[in-house]
Amino acid sequence: MKKNLIILIIVAIFIVAAKPIGELVGTSKRSMFTKGFVEANPFGMVFIKRGSFMMGANDQSPFNLVKDKSVNVTIDAFWMDETEITNDEYKQFVVWARDSILMRNIIEDPSLEAKERQKYTTYNDKNNPFDQLSADQLKKLPLNWRAKLPWTSKDTTFQRIVKSMNYKDMNELGSKPQIDPGKITYKYEWINYDQAALPANKLNVNTGAYPKGATARVDTSYVNEFGYIIDSTIIRPLITRKDLISMKIVKIYPDTVMWIRDFQYSYNDPKMRMYFSHAGFANYPVVGVTWEQAQAFCNWRTQLFNSSNPMGGQDYRLPTETEWEYAARGNRRVALYPWGGNYTRDSKGCYLANFKPTRGSYTDDTGATTMRVASFMPNDYGLFDMSGNVAEWTSTAYVNFENSLVADMNPNFQYSAKQDDSNVLKRKVVKGGSWKDIAYYLQCGVRTYEYQYESRPYIGFRCVRSFNGD
Repeated sequence: MKKNLIILIIVAIFIVAAKPIGELVGTSKRSMFTKGFVEANPFGMVFIKRGSFMMGANDQSPFNLVKDKSVNVTIDAFWMDETEITNDEYKQFVVWARDSILMRNIIEDPSLEAKERQKYTTYNDKNNPFDQLSADQLKKLPLNWRAKLPWTSKDTTFQRIVKSMNYKDMNELGSKPQIDPGKITYKYEWINYDQAALPANKLNVNTGAYPKGATARVDTSYVNEFGYIIDSTIIRPLITRKDLISMKIVKIYPDTVMWIRDFQYSYNDPKMRMYFSHAGFANYPVVGVTWEQAQAFCNWRTQLFNSSNPMGGQDYRLPTETEWEYAARGNRRVALYPWGGNYTRDSKGCYLANFKPTRGSYTDDTGATTMRVASFMPNDYGLFDMSGNVAEWTSTAYVNFENSLVADMNPNFQYSAKQDDSNVLKRKVVKGGSWKDIAYYLQCGVRTYEYQYESRPYIGFRCVRSFNGD
């Protein structure tokens, strides 16, 4: 009896799961009545469920600044890094870029035999031999990350290539020889949706063409004959989607002298000049990174993920100001601070974040400058250091009255500033306060700004990724 029941259940399952022939059933192998695709939890990230909250400052500004009104908004679900990006995590990006430069130089060096150069690519087209590719084609070949890099090779040609990269004995990024940090660059691209959204650039869906005379204002970068990166803004005819793409070449090594530049008449040099390079600071938040460098990191992280996951996923990116504030509140609708209370101390009198409690007393909260990530308790979403330690970049452009401009569903005021735009258009919202800020800036709803090309010893970042599903 039991055996027959099991057979009946299996047959019923097949009948329910089977798709009728000649009916509208979609392309998915799953039934519309099943749960469908479930996205895996990205490593090191926390899931923030969708919801609504009152966005905006909860307290009066101590400086009598213009206060934007609070608005009730709704946010879609997303993933967010549970801590700020650390020195060690950002170093993975720098090492990847360093190694890719060496591989690219080997591939393009004509003095090496083709079979030696081809080892460092995944190119294998018998109809178009490797040694017959042009210089431009060589520059676009995908790299073979399984190949062993010849950092210590005794071959004179390989040594010449390594030394041409400004070989250094100073070991800052690991056990291998280094190149000049100023030579480590990363090229990334993005689509200028602001240009696509212009009424004059509306795509005709019937003809598949853009209007006659349509143009796109985009950025581009190149390296001149002296090795300098040249950034410029161009206006190109808008014929295909590719014409909406901007490109930028960024030096990605963090600014290591900002501790001295930003805090003059102090003795920060001996310790902080090794802040990024020394293993003792591996789990500290990376600082000295511009908004543009953070954008490059997000782009690289996306490519890193997609190269190992054929299905891919949403891009890693900087959070919008709204996403950041929603996540910081930890599902507490009117929370002043991420921990929910109205004070910066707990019931035992211990400080709840790394900031500047009183004038000249940075260590009352157990930290002087930056501290290891996750040194304090997380908020109710499981996110660490949403207030204090380092402030964080967002993708949002800064204006004094943003809440009066945006929608109430996933609000964001985002302006893709071009190279020749004025500096006022290059301000980006910074949230969370830092080790050198007073308690006011630790509030979830308080905002300030920094220019996207500036690097500071008190600004870091974390990434988010939109959630695929409901």
